[in-house]
Amino acid sequence: MSKDIQSFDYTYLAIVSAIVVFGLMMLASASAPIGYERFSDSYYFVTHQVVFGLIPGIAALLVFSRIPYMFWKKNAWNLLIVSIVLLVIVFIPGLSAGIGSAHSWITIGGLFSLQPAEIVKLTFLFYLAAWLERRGEMGVRDVHAGFLPFVVTLSSILLLLILQPDIGTMSVIAAMCLVVYFIAGAPLLYVGGLITAGISALALLIGLAPYRAARFTTFLHPELDPQGIGYHINQALLAIGSGGLFGVGYGHSRQKFQYLPEVSGDSIYAVIGEEMGMLVAVLVLVAFLAFLWRTLKIANEAPDKFGKYVCTGIAAWIVIQAFVNIGSMVAIMPMTGIPLPFISYGGTSLAISLAAVGVVLNISRYRKK
Repeated sequence: MSKDIQSFDYTYLAIVSAIVVFGLMMLASASAPIGYERFSDSYYFVTHQVVFGLIPGIAALLVFSRIPYMFWKKNAWNLLIVSIVLLVIVFIPGLSAGIGSAHSWITIGGLFSLQPAEIVKLTFLFYLAAWLERRGEMGVRDVHAGFLPFVVTLSSILLLLILQPDIGTMSVIAAMCLVVYFIAGAPLLYVGGLITAGISALALLIGLAPYRAARFTTFLHPELDPQGIGYHINQALLAIGSGGLFGVGYGHSRQKFQYLPEVSGDSIYAVIGEEMGMLVAVLVLVAFLAFLWRTLKIANEAPDKFGKYVCTGIAAWIVIQAFVNIGSMVAIMPMTGIPLPFISYGGTSLAISLAAVGVVLNISRYRKK
């Protein structure tokens, strides 16, 4: 294999750039009414996205694309500690910022906040990729050397997310890790057993929390209680249906005027469908599929297993999260509350996603010739 440094994969960078620019454009439109109502500034949300998400994200992309990706492998154990510490910090009074019993954010100096779980997606992936590479395929397939340590470590991370609680992010991290675990050589029996156990645990969590049970009931029967628990999904379907093939026109959404909940975050895809129409909404799906294709191409050409696993994990993370978000807006999946990558409002999410892109770009420089 060759480790001669080459140029970045500019096709991959172009795909990501297109999604990010489109996302800022749609955020400017979707968030204008709520920004004006809450802050007397129609551009409040898009300005914050640029200042706290895009600018740090571009900086992180540039830095991470220049750091040799082997650095993350050498510091894998430290990154596991970082992952655990970040998830514990949200429970410390004075640093924790949340709503009610939820603890998903931390505040820094009272100036800005960040969501540690978003950072953990990347730091824990680095640890998992390095650990799987060290084990090798035979070690991964062994119950005592591979399966049990994987289950214990992943369960520890997921438990901290459950306690926040952040079931949406927990599901994305679990799915990402299972994909990487399978690619590393885990038998289908192990993966299938973990998926079954995960579904059972998720069913238990839904049953224990009335609001989760209500979301699942709404998913099964969106027509029930359209002014209550079914309000969100019905408004999203109304927005997408109103857009038709070509949309009502950029900036002309009606649902964003206090009808559609979380219009700048989880529900932004519904505004895309309403304003830009089904054709553009489908093109968003195509863009994420292009992202998947190009990331997996870089993974396939990575010079070692660690690079392959990291690229595969990032591809799984971004695309699974995107399709879960979009699926919830078109009523083929339950509402989860997770953002649409690169598009929804959320500075931490955008910055960390762009940092992950920087890592993939660095790996692309060492691809096999």
